[in-house]
Amino acid sequence: MKQESIELQSDYPGATQALNVWRFGAELARPKVFIQAALHADEVPAILAAQALRRALMTLETQRRLLGQVVLVPNANPIGLMQQLIGQHHGRFDLRDGTNFNRGFAELGQSVAEAVRPWLTQDAVTNTDIIRAALIAAVAELPAAHPTQDLKNRLLGLAIDADVVLDLHCDSEAILHLYALTPQAPMAAVLGACLGARTLLLATESGGSPFDEACSRPWYHLQQSFPDVPIDLACFGATIELRGVTETRHELAAQDAQGLCQFLKYCGVLVDDGSALPAPPCVPTMLSASEPIQAPHSGVVVFHRQVGDVVAAGDVVADLVHPLTGHITPLRAQSGGLLYARCGSRWASQGKRLAKIAGTELARIGPLLSP
Repeated sequence: MKQESIELQSDYPGATQALNVWRFGAELARPKVFIQAALHADEVPAILAAQALRRALMTLETQRRLLGQVVLVPNANPIGLMQQLIGQHHGRFDLRDGTNFNRGFAELGQSVAEAVRPWLTQDAVTNTDIIRAALIAAVAELPAAHPTQDLKNRLLGLAIDADVVLDLHCDSEAILHLYALTPQAPMAAVLGACLGARTLLLATESGGSPFDEACSRPWYHLQQSFPDVPIDLACFGATIELRGVTETRHELAAQDAQGLCQFLKYCGVLVDDGSALPAPPCVPTMLSASEPIQAPHSGVVVFHRQVGDVVAAGDVVADLVHPLTGHITPLRAQSGGLLYARCGSRWASQGKRLAKIAGTELARIGPLLSP
């Protein structure tokens, strides 16, 4: 085990912030897994789960059960962790300019495609090595005009050559659910089974360039760019939403760490103890079929359905009560599915997303994630 501190760019003379990185296993060992927590810094259940995982990995390394390497960043956003505004923690958006900390990561597919074009072969393993080297070089050349951009580049540099990238988050109020690329659905289903997720949301591109897709999508882009060349999807990426923001319980963190370790065994990072994988608890759903329940006007939110409930088309999910007239607007599901997340606030401004339902009807196009 090795602990590393990576100092970040600072706007202010004399002020420093750093990424705390834990490395387990041999530095060049494969498979390489990168796991980070709380890129949205106020999603603190992810930090608790990452610390439980850190302790588990320390024990496993002492027992010589690591075959590959794990790079763990228990707090991926020291900038957001420090953002306090009138006594409230704000870690989803950069208060400097309002940018979402998990959007706008560099999209490297096109530039790397041009760099590797003359060197690709008819051997997939050789091509993986060529592409990984080009990805590492591309990240090293990324500019950083401010600390948040520097943070994003540093995280991408730690993860871009990994076989597996797991980004730990949570929602406001939610059941455990995952996001992954559609072509990697089988691997995502195994991850979901290990963690006990009930919802797996798939897309070939979610929109906004979140961290996991910045690591995994270049491989998909290269496959599409060179259809006659053998190129593996050599990086599996997933965003894991660890329930709701208030669910900071030691037993849940230990459960999540155990599930992550089970997935690491499946990936060949840990010695297999012979335990069987659980059956997948959910059927994958296209992210484009995820229905957002939005507020048509401002008002007080009164929920009728809980996260984890299965709703039918036409069911009332919530009421929106007008603060001046008292008029009640029922908000109904347009299509049936699993209500997997809802907002924590009970006051809604016009257009606010109040709940999300994993449905079956492909309805949305364009950017699929909230801003």
